[in-house]
Amino acid sequence: MAEEKRGHLDKEAVLLLNRGRRGLRHLVFGRTAVIIALLAAQAGLLAAGFLRLGEYLVYGGSLLLSLVMALVVINRPGNPAKKITWIFLIMLVPVFAIPFYIYVDREIGHRLVRRRLEEIGQQTAGCIPPRPEAAARLRAHSPGAARLAAYLERCSGLPVFENSQAAYLPSGEAAFEQMLAQLETARKFIFLEFFIVEEGYMWGRILSVLERKAREGVEVRVLYDGTCAIGKLPYRYPRQLEELGIRCRMYAPLRPLVSTHYNNRDHRKIMVIDGRAAFTGGVNLADEYINRVDLHGHWKDVAVRITGEAVQGFTLMFLQMWNVESWEQEDYGRYLAASAPVEAAGWVIPYGDSPFDQENVGEMVYMDILNRAESYVHIMTPYLIIDHEMITALTFAAKRGVDVKLIVPARPDKKTVFAVTRSYYRELIEGGVRIFEYTPGFVHAKIFVSDGGTAVVGSINLDYRSLYLHFECAALLCGGAAPAEVEADFQQTLAKCREVTLEDCRRDSLGRRLVGWILRPLATLM
Repeated sequence: MAEEKRGHLDKEAVLLLNRGRRGLRHLVFGRTAVIIALLAAQAGLLAAGFLRLGEYLVYGGSLLLSLVMALVVINRPGNPAKKITWIFLIMLVPVFAIPFYIYVDREIGHRLVRRRLEEIGQQTAGCIPPRPEAAARLRAHSPGAARLAAYLERCSGLPVFENSQAAYLPSGEAAFEQMLAQLETARKFIFLEFFIVEEGYMWGRILSVLERKAREGVEVRVLYDGTCAIGKLPYRYPRQLEELGIRCRMYAPLRPLVSTHYNNRDHRKIMVIDGRAAFTGGVNLADEYINRVDLHGHWKDVAVRITGEAVQGFTLMFLQMWNVESWEQEDYGRYLAASAPVEAAGWVIPYGDSPFDQENVGEMVYMDILNRAESYVHIMTPYLIIDHEMITALTFAAKRGVDVKLIVPARPDKKTVFAVTRSYYRELIEGGVRIFEYTPGFVHAKIFVSDGGTAVVGSINLDYRSLYLHFECAALLCGGAAPAEVEADFQQTLAKCREVTLEDCRRDSLGRRLVGWILRPLATLM
């Protein structure tokens, strides 16, 4: 009977996921192909203009202009690693790099988004009141964690939450099972915000529930990143979901206009059901995340299910992002009614990170954990492309006796990025950091866990794009059972890993080392 029911669900999912599935003709002749062609034409015109400019610059003039621009870059505020990238490009290809730097520095496309985010921040200020009693109890438990929570509240407006439970989910399969179970209980609203949504078994199963819930009168909203329109979903997919009763938007959809705005993607993973349960972590809505397809061996991912009052934080983050490219009036209070408290120990602090403010929140949280650690810091990350400050934080923690271990993939999903990742190994290992590669396949989990009582589970990789360029989110977990569950999973995963040694670094292929050596100055673009 169970097999018959599952077979029925599979057929239903296949029927639903096939709605709007594109063939080769749509990919080649559809709107996305036209937009890509127009963007390429604009890039060609820019390149032609740069070359034309170069005809008027003799060698001495070009060198002088490069030196002047290098001084301009050095004296501008910002991340030193990014400055190195720009100086490298300016000295290498000044005719292209200098106009491109000016173009990026003018923030074409950024100002409108930044202004809209500021307006939303003002509209939502005070929607979730502070919780001074919870903050005081956290301060008594851990003064360092309380100071970090206060920093997060100043940056995101989200307070420390008690009366909330975090259930750690150590695989994409476990997260998927819990997501389906919670979606079935929805009575008021369902909010989904994901970097990747791709047609297949996982999305088909979820979509079947969403469509049914929409028919029952549940408000359903889906937000996904606009890059999904390239090879994953039809460009008009939001309209198809609207026909099913599901409100849907793409964040920063591709349009035939070159803009630096497109470099800042919505990398968050958030699911909220009725303001009662929320999910975040590394799991997107595509089949590789639950190992229904084998792309790079076994796919290791994680998530966390939050219940209780802290769900309000993820509800607000979703609504803020939903309205970035919309000017409609949102009744935030309607969705932020106090969630039913859940009796549980510990504290949950939801937080987000935006590329349009002056705070690198994701990096600051990771560095604070490293700097406060007394016994250990254990990390999983799919990518390791970091700046000098993060290298210093990792190695300084190791040098003062903290057990710093990183689990990274053994099988890459992007070979050039993997080559750059490995270029950091020697420096970190020599500094006392221990690095382990997950031999069964690919690690996509993003976790920090320290000293048995603090953990972070979210969407934030240890790479430049996550730390500086993307919209991200996570949950900081202090006390309670969840940090110990994260550490237990780290140890179980570690048993499937092989430690990387300095000898391994020396034996690395010349080609991979050369690629890493050449591309590392461009790491801030990867």
